[in-house]
Amino acid sequence: MDLDLQTVLPVIWFGVIGFGVLMYVLLDGFVLGLGVLAPFAEDSDQLDHMMTTAAPIWDGNETWLVLGGAGLLAAFPRAYAIVLSALYLPVLLMLIALVFRGVAFEFRFKAQRGKRFWGAAFAVGSLLAAFSQGVILGALVEGMPLQEGKYAGGALDWFSPFSMLTGAAVVSGYALLGSGWLILKTEGRLQQLARKATRPLVLVVAAFMGVVSAWLPFLDSQIMARWFEGGNFWWLSPVPVLALVNAIWLWRAAMREGRDARPFLLTLSFFGLGFLGLVLGMWPNIVPPSLSIWEAASPPSSQGFVLAGLVVLLPLILGYTAWSYRVFRGKVAADAGYH
Repeated sequence: MDLDLQTVLPVIWFGVIGFGVLMYVLLDGFVLGLGVLAPFAEDSDQLDHMMTTAAPIWDGNETWLVLGGAGLLAAFPRAYAIVLSALYLPVLLMLIALVFRGVAFEFRFKAQRGKRFWGAAFAVGSLLAAFSQGVILGALVEGMPLQEGKYAGGALDWFSPFSMLTGAAVVSGYALLGSGWLILKTEGRLQQLARKATRPLVLVVAAFMGVVSAWLPFLDSQIMARWFEGGNFWWLSPVPVLALVNAIWLWRAAMREGRDARPFLLTLSFFGLGFLGLVLGMWPNIVPPSLSIWEAASPPSSQGFVLAGLVVLLPLILGYTAWSYRVFRGKVAADAGYH
């Protein structure tokens, strides 16, 4: 293919959407992880402390989810239509759970009565949102039956043992992000509890990654075929090797005092390596097993128009995100207030 706009723009948009999804997973993932870990808080004050660590920045993280969804609609409308047709039930559950999580987050801090209810609502909303995202990922990886470019499956085809497995895997992964965040942002008793939780979570997440990876070659989507075509495995092999090394470093860093940022940063890189491996397996399909980014793309004029706006918008989002995390850097005391 010639390197014209019709060829290049879909690749750029694939990268933009992938970046947006990854940023959402990394940044909102630890907040969802706090919700997953909420039932293990020793008392109401400790849960207050956990939630306060994310209070100034949690709602801005969802900007990346909006960017990914809007980018998919603008740049790959066929893929957007197929994915929404196939996964509208888990997508709807995810959105309801995110709204429920957000309402519970705000109401719990202001409630005079019913604080336990809103704490439970925060935990349930976070758990359902995390699980739904894992189910969506699993269903997409499994592949979607297409007929004449349209979704040809049923309303419940997303419900499968593999998607349930990936749902549980994402829940445990977000819990790991949450524990790493607590190590970074807290001290004392809560930090020690987070350190103790991190090591078992590393084992659970690594086990899930191993099982999912072993399952992939048996899926109809053949999403792992690229890894074993020709000599591809040799130049792609650094990704799983680095993931294994990352897991070992994370295991060791979890209980090492004095380097509180390391567990969280290693968890972020662990997720990043897993995401990279998935993208390398999917490429160049945006909807496995057969819809490529070029087949799903909108006209170059449409992609170019939206990309011009993105050139302005994306630096603003990145700048705001970096600024907010910088302003609220450092430890959060147990008695810090949020109103």
